[in-house]
Amino acid sequence: MKYSYYPGCSLEASAKGYDESVHYVFNKLGQELKEIDDWNCCGATYYMATKETISLVISSRNLAIAEKQGLDIIAPCSSCYTILYKTNTILKNNRILREKVNQALRKVGLEYHLNVKVRHPLEVLINDIGIDTIASKAKRTLEGLKIAQYYGCQIVRPERGLDDKDDPKMMDSLCSALGAENVYFPMKTECCGGMLMTTYPDVGLGLNKKILECAHENEADIIVTTCPLCQINLEAYQNKINKKYETDFDIPILFFTQIIGHSLGGTSRELGLHRSLIPVDLEKTTREELR
Repeated sequence: MKYSYYPGCSLEASAKGYDESVHYVFNKLGQELKEIDDWNCCGATYYMATKETISLVISSRNLAIAEKQGLDIIAPCSSCYTILYKTNTILKNNRILREKVNQALRKVGLEYHLNVKVRHPLEVLINDIGIDTIASKAKRTLEGLKIAQYYGCQIVRPERGLDDKDDPKMMDSLCSALGAENVYFPMKTECCGGMLMTTYPDVGLGLNKKILECAHENEADIIVTTCPLCQINLEAYQNKINKKYETDFDIPILFFTQIIGHSLGGTSRELGLHRSLIPVDLEKTTREELR
């Protein structure tokens, strides 16, 4: 199958490993990702909080360009997925706002007709490709790897129906099918604080400390996530958290596609694992499948 691909800003910078691993996984599974031409920032939550119409126009431009490709759009970043999905829903349910947005889009030769479905790669892997198919293509087992599955607070919000909002299972099911052990992790949908790490660092550090502490107490080898902001908050600030709270966290924080890609035979460089701030050698943790 073929999908429109919206990388968003993070996957071209701080979360480059996410972008690399998404491409690797989809390529190995025979799926084509066609990047949207001349895409722009989704606007994230800042524009939505300041001026709704402007934020909808910014986000809708991407949807209008994707619509020309006639394909579902995949957005790996939790924030991008949330904003594009929310924009799509608002425009479908509000004719007046939709016309205002299209008035602006027409000035740049675009118009959006609501024909794009916004999707997350996790859901596509589960529903379009299937866990059994992915497991059948595995080159390595994840046996021996204990994972804390961290979804964050955005992609499972109730209005999207992507997974159970309190106890999502998609990543858990996929990783366990590949041999991993999913540890007890009741913090899986708790917020990492987002940008509070830069605006109110004491609050942000406290929120991240609780997530890391839960994973540590339940003996997780790694934390796996779907969100670039969650990933960098949990990874980049562990030293500060250790200093402030006298802890000794040293937990690798990976994207779920890096784990799947490893199972499918990807090297550390192909999956962007060499970009991690906290080193992880999955090849020492897991073993080759006898295939």
